[in-house]
Order: sequence, then C-alpha cells, then structure tokens
Amino acid sequence: MSKSAPNSVSGDVRCRQCRRAGQKLFLKGERCYSKKCAVEKRQNQGVVQPPGQHGQTGRPAKITTYGSQLREKQKMRQMYRVLEGPFRTYVAEATRRRGVTGENLLQLLEMRLDNVVYRLGFAASRAQARQLVNHGHFLVNNKPVDIPSYRTRPGETVTVVEDARRIPAIQQAMGSAARIPTWLTVDNNQFFGKVISAPRRDEVDSEVQEQIIIEFYSR
Repeated sequence: MSKSAPNSVSGDVRCRQCRRAGQKLFLKGERCYSKKCAVEKRQNQGVVQPPGQHGQTGRPAKITTYGSQLREKQKMRQMYRVLEGPFRTYVAEATRRRGVTGENLLQLLEMRLDNVVYRLGFAASRAQARQLVNHGHFLVNNKPVDIPSYRTRPGETVTVVEDARRIPAIQQAMGSAARIPTWLTVDNNQFFGKVISAPRRDEVDSEVQEQIIIEFYSR
C-alpha cells in the first residue's frame, strides 16, 4: 500500500514554527502574505491547534508562566533569526541600557542590518535578507558590510550594490507592497534606504510580549 504524499505546508519547518507560535512570524517571505500561508489557512478553517499529532487531541495543554515566557522567547528568536547565545547578549545589553528593558531589546534587534534590509523591502523575509547581506550585496554608508548582525545607527544609509540590483529576489521583494516603517526611508529608484531614527515601540509591528521575555531571563 503506497503512502500518501506529505503535506508540504504543514511539513515545512518554518510553517510549523508559525503554527506553534499561533501567529505569523513572516519567515517565508511572499508566501506569508498569500493564501498559501499555513496559519491563515487554518485560521480560516477555524483550526488553531499546534503542529503534530499531540496538537490534534481535544483538550489543550495547560501552559505555565514559565512555559509562556519560554514560548515567547523562542518566538522572538525565530522571528529575528538569532541563536540563543547572541540573543542572551542582546538581553544583557538591553538590561544595561537606560529605559524600558523590553523595548531596548526590541530596538537592538530591529537595528540589525539584516532586519533593516528586510524592513526597507529589499528582501522578502529576514532569512533572505541575512543571505543577501552575507553575500555582500549591500553597502552601509557606501562601504561594503557582509555581517547580518551589524548594528545600524540613525543617519546611516543602506544601498544595494550595483551588480546586485538585477538579482530576481531583490527585484521581486521591491515590487511587493511592503510597508516601510516610519523610522526608515527608502528610494526604490536609487536602491537606497536610510535609518532616520531608532524605532519606538509603537513603530514596530512585531507581535511579541518583550517584557515577559525579560522576566524569563531574570529568573
């Protein structure tokens, strides 16, 4: 008896991460905005269960305070594509800074070069932006930077290098209806973007509870 073909949507690791988080993490670029999105398809069907056979049982598992903090931390790490070690470093720096620690953490992650490239609409996802930066396709203040974690600063410019402007992934991303946040500005005709200021919390649309992540690391 032959086995049926696996479901490519539910079987995709990044789609499963979104389903586990219970919301879109925008890990797959254009697919996240289309009807093919696994989270949106299940929400339209009235299904909110997490992936896996245990997520299909009737009674939902009770989530402890620790569990909710851990889940939120994992969600933010997956969203910004940051490993545990560097993420702890960001938390430590956010704690040392003045102001609200959770907002400091979110600001540090938003100012990463790979995230700025994504927010400017030069890439369809943060994963794609990370790869494009690694390949040296961007200039910061007219100097090549190939480090995705490079921390941009207000006043700095981000430009697509001349040879990379014909890359289909960049052209497709720029052709989509990307919403550019107010702390950035972009000129698509010149393949040029600029960091106007550090983002405030109300300028970041990431659906995360950053304060409970700080509580997790304060245990």
